[in-house]
Amino acid sequence: MVNTRHLTAKQATDLLNINASTLYAYVSRGLIRSEASAEDTRARLYLAEDVEALRQRKQQRQNPAKAIKESLAWGAPLMESALTLIRDGTLYYRGVDATELAERHTVEEVAALLWTGDTDSASKLFSTVPEVSAALAAVERIGQPLTLIQQMQIGLTVAATSDLASYDLRADNVTKTGARLVHLLTSILAGQAVGQTDFAQQLADAWCPERREAGALFSKALILCADHELNVSAFTARVVASANTPPHQVMVAGLAAMQGLHHGGMTEQAEQLLADLHDVDAIPHVISGKLRRGELIPGFGHTLYPLGDPRAAYLLAQLRTAFEGDARVAAIEAVQAYVSGTLDRLPNIDFALAALTHLLNLPVGTGIALFALGRSIGWVAHTIEQYSDGQLIRPRASYTGVQPKRNLLSNT
Repeated sequence: MVNTRHLTAKQATDLLNINASTLYAYVSRGLIRSEASAEDTRARLYLAEDVEALRQRKQQRQNPAKAIKESLAWGAPLMESALTLIRDGTLYYRGVDATELAERHTVEEVAALLWTGDTDSASKLFSTVPEVSAALAAVERIGQPLTLIQQMQIGLTVAATSDLASYDLRADNVTKTGARLVHLLTSILAGQAVGQTDFAQQLADAWCPERREAGALFSKALILCADHELNVSAFTARVVASANTPPHQVMVAGLAAMQGLHHGGMTEQAEQLLADLHDVDAIPHVISGKLRRGELIPGFGHTLYPLGDPRAAYLLAQLRTAFEGDARVAAIEAVQAYVSGTLDRLPNIDFALAALTHLLNLPVGTGIALFALGRSIGWVAHTIEQYSDGQLIRPRASYTGVQPKRNLLSNT
């Protein structure tokens, strides 16, 4: 995958194995976008994502088996979806910049947008308060050993036994089930039944009632986490939903994937990194020590955003404003500067969520829970799409093991 925004003509032709005339033909046909170079107005630069998409398309025609295999690891699009677009370093939900949605809309409105295509349907969708007492009681009975994610999984499993309406998989009914699910998960994280609207503020009231800014920050974070195309947990949700599995169990599967160390688990590692940094002067020692031990620095870099994760940039800017003058902000920025200067990697959403929970004095583990609550909105949206598609996701494996041998009958 190309990890830069623009390519020169030579880079583009080399990557596509074509001559300059063919490149210009692709541009004239709208297959590759070009822009004037800031350094030399006579030269043109070509958008790397267009060149990469064309390269993958050619490879699909020439070697379909290889293309399918590569598509499973940041490769060509594997399936169609009308939910999320990542283009030119920007994240869009149904054609709207996610950072603009975080700035101007509520969590409930963004959920309605992803589920129905209309933010105005939020008030109707979230107009009732479902019964959650049995799920909360089950979580409380098991007690302390459970992580917040595990509490969500237990609560979902218990709630499914009495939510018979959730077995109706028609799209208009699944949106109602989705509203109940988000309400349930918010209640589990809050440790008490919450009201029908403004889940972000109710979560803030439960977690950090003394911080006035927390509700708005949680709202922005949840919206920015709501969906991210075919990430690991969303793809898991779609595979499970393709079997016509009811939504509660789809959410349990999504939460299982979220805990993986290469997915939401990276948020918890970033939380721990900030928790361990008690002194700005210790940053070089801690970071360099991790690198010498062959450890990853969690919360930095993203394959889809070579120029920086827009979700992180937006949320970190909000934190700078909300916590202006707080010495911990300077420490967080010092970590960013050191890692960026050493590894040329910019912060991603995992680091931004870790910074949020760190500044709010929340324990390690709340960042990934916040991530999961936001992402549950996207899982519902993917579930609705997959139910409507009606096709079972069942890929084939290319067998690489020992070939079968014929059983030869002995003459003795």
